[in-house]
Amino acid sequence: MMNENELIKKWMKYEKIKFDGWDFSHIKDSWENESLPWDYADIVKNYLSSDLELLDMGTGGGEFLLTLNHPYSKTSVTEGWKPNIELLRNKLEPLGIKVAPIGDDGIIDYGDNRFDMIINRHESFNIEEVKRVLKPNGIFITQQVGGKNGNRLSNMLIPNFLPKYEDLSLRNILRDLKEYNFDILFADEYFPYQKFFSMEALIYYAKVIEWEFPGFNVKNNFNQLLNAYDELKRNGYIRNYEHRFLIVAFNNKQS
Repeated sequence: MMNENELIKKWMKYEKIKFDGWDFSHIKDSWENESLPWDYADIVKNYLSSDLELLDMGTGGGEFLLTLNHPYSKTSVTEGWKPNIELLRNKLEPLGIKVAPIGDDGIIDYGDNRFDMIINRHESFNIEEVKRVLKPNGIFITQQVGGKNGNRLSNMLIPNFLPKYEDLSLRNILRDLKEYNFDILFADEYFPYQKFFSMEALIYYAKVIEWEFPGFNVKNNFNQLLNAYDELKRNGYIRNYEHRFLIVAFNNKQS
């Protein structure tokens, strides 16, 4: 059996593994993620028709957006990550898709009453701005990562952990949307499990998701990692829980 110094050396190698883009293929056989009870893509397609003006907030690299095959002339995006903005201008604008950067203030750089439908997966948003650019009777669909996401593992590995987005929940966002006169057509919240089947997968994940594991490294958090290692040996996996919620809202406003 390895002593503690040998474990530290072995585990420190895991935290140095390079991570590119948003690709977790390195640990694909060493973790398991429970499926959500809804399908975001199916819900979007259920409300989308080719005549609608569509905005995809926080489109990333536009990968999901392009699977919708929506008419390019009726499609617009926002994106907040600077490296992606140049990529989108080269990738989407030649197709006729409109691209606008978005900052931390959530100001949407499009005109009033511009869109029939706004979709948003895992992107922060300013409800007042969504309301402004969405047409009367327009549809807003958002799937969010809730404030309890990963808290079991964060509390296990990070002493005195404080969640950054503790108030982000279905209940609170529904309250805010109703205050802005949105009618709720659908809402659901779920806490899917995650299982890590190796310390390599766990450490790799904790280094990548740095906002849930602030300051994490093997040397400083070794005692906490030993507790996780005990759980792995006892159960065959280390358990965590994600937090997701989805809302479909109808914009009830006067023209």
